[in-house]
Amino acid sequence: MPTVRIQEAASWRLDEIYRYTRDKWGEAQANRYINGLFETFENIDAHGVNSKPVPADFGVDGFFFRYERHFVYWKRLSNGDVGIVTILHQRMHQIAHLREEFFGGQA
Repeated sequence: MPTVRIQEAASWRLDEIYRYTRDKWGEAQANRYINGLFETFENIDAHGVNSKPVPADFGVDGFFFRYERHFVYWKRLSNGDVGIVTILHQRMHQIAHLREEFFGGQA
C-alpha cells in the first residue's frame, strides 16, 4: 500500500494552519482540524477523497481536493506513493503558489 509523504511546503503549511487555528479557536479545534486533514490524506489512495486533476492552466501534474476551508494539492510520486505537495487556504491565490511548490521554484 502506498505511503503518504508530506512534502516540505505542505509540512510548513500544516504548521501554519495549526498555529493559526490554535491561536484563533484553541488547541482542541487545531488538533481536530489537523487530525481531520491527516485522516483525509490516508483516504486518497483508496479513492475515498473526491480529487480532481489540477487544471492544465496551472502547468503542474497533480490533483486537488477541498477539505473544509483549504485546498489540498497532491501528486503521485515516482515510487507510487502519494505526495502531499501543499495546502492552500481558499482565499489564497492558488496559481501564484502552485508552480513554486510543485516544482520547488523551478517551473
